[in-house]
Amino acid sequence: MSVHGLPTEKMSPVEEVMLIFLYSYLPSPPVSTSPSLCCAAAAADKADRVSRLPDNLLRRVVSLLTAKDGARTTVLSSRWRGIWRSSPTVLVDTHLLPSGDGERRPARAGDASRSVTDAVSAVLESHPGPFPFVSLTCSFMMDGAHSDLLERWFQLLATKGVDELVFVNHSWPPSRGLPLPSSLFSCASLCRLFIGAWVFPDTAALPRGAAFPNLRHLVLACVAIKDNDLEFVLAASPLCLSTLEEVAVVDAPSLERLFICKNWNERHGLSNVRTTVKIGHAPKLRVLGYLEPGVHVLQISNTIIEAGTKASMHTTVPSVQMLAVQLQFAFCSEVEMLPSFLRCFPSVETLVVESRAHRETLINLNFKIWQQASPIECVQSHLKTLAFHELQGKHNEFAFLKFIAENARRLERMFILIKNELSYTERQVVAAGVGSLYCANWASRDCNVQYKISSLPVGCSTWSLPRGSDLFLDDPFEAFREE
Repeated sequence: MSVHGLPTEKMSPVEEVMLIFLYSYLPSPPVSTSPSLCCAAAAADKADRVSRLPDNLLRRVVSLLTAKDGARTTVLSSRWRGIWRSSPTVLVDTHLLPSGDGERRPARAGDASRSVTDAVSAVLESHPGPFPFVSLTCSFMMDGAHSDLLERWFQLLATKGVDELVFVNHSWPPSRGLPLPSSLFSCASLCRLFIGAWVFPDTAALPRGAAFPNLRHLVLACVAIKDNDLEFVLAASPLCLSTLEEVAVVDAPSLERLFICKNWNERHGLSNVRTTVKIGHAPKLRVLGYLEPGVHVLQISNTIIEAGTKASMHTTVPSVQMLAVQLQFAFCSEVEMLPSFLRCFPSVETLVVESRAHRETLINLNFKIWQQASPIECVQSHLKTLAFHELQGKHNEFAFLKFIAENARRLERMFILIKNELSYTERQVVAAGVGSLYCANWASRDCNVQYKISSLPVGCSTWSLPRGSDLFLDDPFEAFREE
């Protein structure tokens, strides 16, 4: 069965891929259905020591249970009846399925999905909150009959408090589904928001700056959304993850991190789909990646970046300090775009480069690309750290590394992760390249160079959405995880 549980007979390959992505990246709840609630005492000792614990400790214990198990504690005694109601509760609708199987969502609208929807309403009505984590991914809401229910849910969540909300409409496709009510924006306590397979609410009537004052993490997946509504929500969010065919950051004064899932199209047979990345007004954007010169069309303001595009105030994003790129060094067309991409981000201090493998052996290599490259401001004046992942043993890789070594005057650290499965010829190239790099005329005499063999299987990545979207982590791309 597919990870999303929906019938796939009437889906196109693109729709199937997008749904797999949506459900594969759902945040994991902080509670689990696997631990047993059994705490029976030994035969020789029938004393109830758990109930002797102070109320604050019992509330902590109950807050670690699912909503269903937490509610069950109310039948233990009159004292326990008040413990669950006064404890923060994690609400995950898959935990409320009649079958008790938290992994099998209903394939179609019916008794099972309606039972879960009713159970969610009961919990939201009966529990005073707060709700630190709410995940609703089982309900089929396809017509106006559910409008009042949605409105009520968001009113309750706004009143009682919700920190993290995962809200996925189980119907497909989203363009035919029910629009979310504008009361979504009344949930002012939200810190993290994941919306999937919905029609986004119309924000035209909402005052600018009124949405999500505490939001630190936003994911929109398979969402039907108008350009002006996307601009509205990005303006209030410091982080965005994208798998769209076009990402337009037109006016996002609060956006701090923009993640674009690398190599997604090709890995799922959509190699002909190119993503346009447009960046306009984003004064706080500090972290960006992964940009792929072979997949992404980069547009800064009104200028599409091409090989040879010169840097100007209209083609640069000076706020970006950490940049991650991924490319095939065997393709000259991708390597030739890399200098132009780097010129767009003149203040980059940390650069993460991942070399992608390619099955074909290409001979149209141009070893003079970096010798002929005009000065790149971020390399010459700001770059302090370079992490190069999955070194394949290609000559163009070492030409790039040598260019960095001989031009990065402030470089303090170069971390090179070598692919763990190399042919004999590739190992020879790596050995020769390391020697030539050692003999280069380094611009920084204090740079520390480290080599490691990657422990990852070919094609895998160290990056993950939960860690990457944690704004408290200084290394969201996990560039140095294998140190």
